[in-house]
Amino acid sequence: MHEERFDVVVIGGGHNGSTIAAYLAKSGLSVCVLEERPECGGGQENTEPRPGFRIDPHATYLYGGAAPGFEQLELWKYGFRMVYYQSMAGLVTQDGIAANLGGRWNKEVGVDSIKSLTGTDPQGAEALFLQNLGDNGQRDLLRSLFWTPPVPSEYELEPKDLPWWKVFRDLLPGFWTDRLVDMSFIDFLDEFISWEPLRCFESFAAWYCGAHPAWDGMLLPSLGGALLVGYSSGSPRGGMHTYAHAIIRCAMAHGARIITNASVGEIIVQNGRAVGVKLDDLASYPEKTIWADKAVISAVDVKQTFLKLVPRSHLDASFTQKVKDVSLKGGSLFVLSVICRELPKYHGNKDYFPEEVYPSCVAAPADNMEFFYTQTRDAYSHKKAPELTPEHLTMMICTHDVYDNTRCPEGYHILSPIYLEVPPPQYDVTGPEGINRHKEEITDAALKLLKSLAPNMDGANIVDVYLNTPYDSEFRNAGMSGGNWYGARQSEDQWFNMRPVAELGRYKTPIDSLYLCNHTSHPGGLCLMAVPYNLMHILIEDEIVEPKSWWYPSPWYMPPTKTGVGS
Repeated sequence: MHEERFDVVVIGGGHNGSTIAAYLAKSGLSVCVLEERPECGGGQENTEPRPGFRIDPHATYLYGGAAPGFEQLELWKYGFRMVYYQSMAGLVTQDGIAANLGGRWNKEVGVDSIKSLTGTDPQGAEALFLQNLGDNGQRDLLRSLFWTPPVPSEYELEPKDLPWWKVFRDLLPGFWTDRLVDMSFIDFLDEFISWEPLRCFESFAAWYCGAHPAWDGMLLPSLGGALLVGYSSGSPRGGMHTYAHAIIRCAMAHGARIITNASVGEIIVQNGRAVGVKLDDLASYPEKTIWADKAVISAVDVKQTFLKLVPRSHLDASFTQKVKDVSLKGGSLFVLSVICRELPKYHGNKDYFPEEVYPSCVAAPADNMEFFYTQTRDAYSHKKAPELTPEHLTMMICTHDVYDNTRCPEGYHILSPIYLEVPPPQYDVTGPEGINRHKEEITDAALKLLKSLAPNMDGANIVDVYLNTPYDSEFRNAGMSGGNWYGARQSEDQWFNMRPVAELGRYKTPIDSLYLCNHTSHPGGLCLMAVPYNLMHILIEDEIVEPKSWWYPSPWYMPPTKTGVGS
């Protein structure tokens, strides 16, 4: 049996693992990606429960529209295509309101809708950021938030001098005040948005897309999650897995080796340095030891990396305890997919949202902030299956096929996914399978609520329903820690240099030549190409890889200082 040797071995072929492989292979390194499942892509998954009907069990929108990776990896050469939506979002209330909020490619729809319902021009985050910042300003704010690696520890920065607040001040100097730094997103909404259904919608949007809006000091990270999907205002043609295929094709075109059914049992550490991996007995690949001459990159979550793959003898006990204490408490997603013959005709709008500007994602019901607080209590405080009443069941109802005819056959529509926030299985007070024991009841209640809001969503219209709970998602896709793409709680104590813990805040680890590239690292979940882009800065610092002419770093990147004193 011959030995396999590469410059870099990447553990995990999900979004982050395949993207860092593409970056490194394009830079000229020999790269091997080891994926335990039969197919790479992680959360960028599509399934066809019926031929021709593509549902999204996990990720569903393109959040990475501002990513440098689209330019640097030239994904259009490898089949990537986008579909842009004329309306990204809408909201529906129980008392007969349906507001079409528009999107990046059709802002007038949202302005006109809100003005007709409130009698005034929109005054909230949508108007402030989408209109006043403009596309370039919004891109810069997003890149400073997500596509910038944490600064070295020797720099002592005031919170207001963090990259995103510097960009914010430059773009909106008249809006700046020091107290914004300590605000939660909800504080901001309470002060600057007067129409409560819009506050409710924005809160849910932030929660589903990242940092919970009630966390102090997380105003811009919370808002940034919602702005990510607003900036892209669309999705990959054919579903999220086409995005995965483009990245994987890019990696392979530049020489990366992708090995599936190759679960890793151990990271080999010699003299304090990661030098390769051992595959476990379940791996189908015959070579059980694969060596890494330059680096091992773990694209699996931080807990698996240090509690399962790195031998405990190489780690300090206090560090191991910190890893055990990393919180996954970011909420989790109960996912429904509904095949139907007609789109929902919501009772609050006489035109039922005409198809040419039908909102791709509708929050319903979004009556008031108490609905949001009720569901937050369900997930974070009560930590059990929600009660089956409307205030506990606000859903994000996604409809892609209005704009992308590859999602289902003509004459049908598919509402996929329909998201509902619930507690992660690990925290459910009734046990990890708590939600599963109630999944049929939750599904029936959700469909009953949908029919009350859109009377045409009855038995004659609905063809079939599919669901996966957070527990199902975690078993189906081992990378979905807690059944979601947060990976770890995106709060102030697990963000930027503190994500997932201070010792790992810049993707480096106590083991030399072992790096992290997973959504448990900064900036967190979603398919952004952000973690790999940020890691590239660190690998260049450490002379693992030499940048090529196509590479450009973040303008807010701060390298380590030679003196050890930040300036």
